[in-house]
Amino acid sequence: MTVLRGNEDSFREAMNLGHSAAWENRWQEAVEHYTRAMNEFPDNPPMLNSLALAHLELGHLDEALQLYRRAARLSPEDPLPAEKVAWIYKQTNRTKESVQYSMRAAELYLRLRDADKAINNWGRAISLDPDNLDAHAHLALVYEKLGRTPQAISEHIAVAAVMQRAGRLDEARKTGEHALHLNPKSIEAQQAAAMLQANKPLPKPARQGSISGPLRLAPGTGRLGNNSPANGKPMAQLELEDGPDPLQEATEKALQTLAAMLFDLTPAGKVEVEPKSGSLRSIAKVVSDGLLARGFDEKAIVRHLNQAIQLETQKQPEEAAKQFEAAIQAGLEHAAAHFVLGLLLRDQGKWDAALPHIQKAVTHADYALAGHLLLAEDLQAREQSKAAVLEYLQALREADASVIAPEKSEALRQQYEPLLAAAEQNPDDAAIQQLCANIRHLLLRPGWRTGVNEARGQLPGQAEGSAPRPVADILTSANSGRLVDALAQISRISRQGHFRAAMEEAFTALEFSPTYLPLHMHMGELLFMNEHPERAVQKLATVARVYSARGENDRATQVYRRIVQMSPLDVSARTHLVERLHALGEKKEAVRETVELADVYYRQAQLTQARETYEKALRLSQGVEVDPNWNAQILHQIADIDLQRLDWRKALRVYEQLRTVAPEDTTARQNLVQLNLRLGQEAKANTELENYLSLLSSRSREQDAISFLSALADENGNYVLARRRLAEAYQQQGQRDAAISQWNKLGELLVQKGDRQGALNAVRAILALNPPNAERYQSFLKRLSK
Repeated sequence: MTVLRGNEDSFREAMNLGHSAAWENRWQEAVEHYTRAMNEFPDNPPMLNSLALAHLELGHLDEALQLYRRAARLSPEDPLPAEKVAWIYKQTNRTKESVQYSMRAAELYLRLRDADKAINNWGRAISLDPDNLDAHAHLALVYEKLGRTPQAISEHIAVAAVMQRAGRLDEARKTGEHALHLNPKSIEAQQAAAMLQANKPLPKPARQGSISGPLRLAPGTGRLGNNSPANGKPMAQLELEDGPDPLQEATEKALQTLAAMLFDLTPAGKVEVEPKSGSLRSIAKVVSDGLLARGFDEKAIVRHLNQAIQLETQKQPEEAAKQFEAAIQAGLEHAAAHFVLGLLLRDQGKWDAALPHIQKAVTHADYALAGHLLLAEDLQAREQSKAAVLEYLQALREADASVIAPEKSEALRQQYEPLLAAAEQNPDDAAIQQLCANIRHLLLRPGWRTGVNEARGQLPGQAEGSAPRPVADILTSANSGRLVDALAQISRISRQGHFRAAMEEAFTALEFSPTYLPLHMHMGELLFMNEHPERAVQKLATVARVYSARGENDRATQVYRRIVQMSPLDVSARTHLVERLHALGEKKEAVRETVELADVYYRQAQLTQARETYEKALRLSQGVEVDPNWNAQILHQIADIDLQRLDWRKALRVYEQLRTVAPEDTTARQNLVQLNLRLGQEAKANTELENYLSLLSSRSREQDAISFLSALADENGNYVLARRRLAEAYQQQGQRDAAISQWNKLGELLVQKGDRQGALNAVRAILALNPPNAERYQSFLKRLSK
């Protein structure tokens, strides 16, 4: 906070003159005026920045450096002085200090959500210190979050190169694998991963003038020489194609995800290099896919999770399981943790203890295939063949859908519904046992994708545009042809507009396949088309509940989405939709739908429920890669509700949150000033106004400051400080007539308030601008002086 020591009027006059000189590039004169202002208030950050800039323009690097460093100490949240210090240090060949301040400026810009400026400052650090691990790691993470995959890959490979030269070979290989995971088709990532696999040195990151570009491999290093496969593909690419078995693959995915959780649970997302363990916490993917339980113990989760991952890597399964259990008890409700713990307990023969964890993990897409396989094995061991075959078929559905084009996967999943329904009703235990064995043999082996693809190649050809056939057709003798024909007939009749006839056909199909859920969904759509929306919603809600009970959260989610399309104001369906999205780990969509639910409450004038739901959306958005504007929009909605209730103090607290989330949000800043004025807290209003004007000044947004002050002065006609700052702003911009008008209004206001000295200063400010009717103001000045 600025400490006031001198005369404010003298300070403002000197600053105005300094701004005028700077505007006309009269930098030496600007230095003299700003220095006079500094004599009044030596600890004013905007003044220090202005004086430093003037010295910088004159080539006085030492003076500018000292001033910018002082401004950085007084205003530690402002990235501008730190950035200027870094630039000056670079010009004076003080590399270490320039890197230090560049990293600091980058972090501050990132807090202000100015990613581009943060990237520029990390780029300066790398240009001076190509082996700066922190800078490369931060860039990799930010590029990844921004969706700039090629740049993220380049920075991850640069991290791997630095680690490799430091002897941290395992971490370097994992980082290279993560780069390849971002885009398996990237030649750069393929080559780097192959070189790391073959223990060949990666090129050192180049010293560049700005942001490091793509890593260029030296000539002749793109292949592995004698270690290359016969077909010439990079080794890393072949390993990706062959792959481990589903259980090992899911385990590796889970451990990578949990390693990323350590980054998410580190305060402010700070990247740390731990000297003792040598592990970089943030090389794994940033976004976590699970949830934390209400009332979680963050420190305990980090401690137990870190130990669990290390113990699992060191092949100490019993101790690792204990640590995973402790992390979960501390509040780590994450599908990856449940999967690894379930697998560890299963390998120790503790099936009963493992089962609840596998059941929680299987609802997440990353662990569905492996989870269904584990559940199937457990059921077979308990001699529950019919239940086991349903789990095996669901595992096969996940595997089958993973090897075809994404746009066709949902249509393929639909084809498994009649197979599941038929298997559930099949009385032939021998046939069920054989189907279980066939699926297990196909999936529980390394290179399972190759096996599934080869099996798909044996399917008969199909007409163009038809849904893909499931590979299960060649593994089972279940006859689902009758149901498929019935569905085709229902679709044909309904397209002709004969909805009642189509419904009769659907009831006929129910007689031989009563548990086939897509048939019930068809019936719900027929009810909706036949203008029975309430019955349609009831039917689909029943289908969604059954899918949820089966653990098929993705299908349940789709049904609930359809319900809210049919009935947008259905609060129950929207609530269930949010719950299903949580179960799937789709946190971003869960936030979006929670906001939609809050909007429904708001439109129904249920303000209490609306506010509570907006607050829930705000909690859910923490740690999620959502649009930065989302949190601000949610807070605006909450504040709007408080304003409608005339709860100004609560609204003020919300706008204070908004100021932190979105420092440049004009509406929030304006309401902060106005609410403080309404509450009789003019000193706080003045502080809010000065802080925002300082922020705008540091961004060189003088015109925005004028617009803000003009609106504020219009809304609050008796607010002296807003009118004074508006007059000064016009004067700094050389808008003489506008400045005279505002000084005139300020003088009249101060006369009304009985502030004779303030009115005198206003009139003097007008006279300094050489107004056309100066005699009138001279006369008024004499009257005031008596």
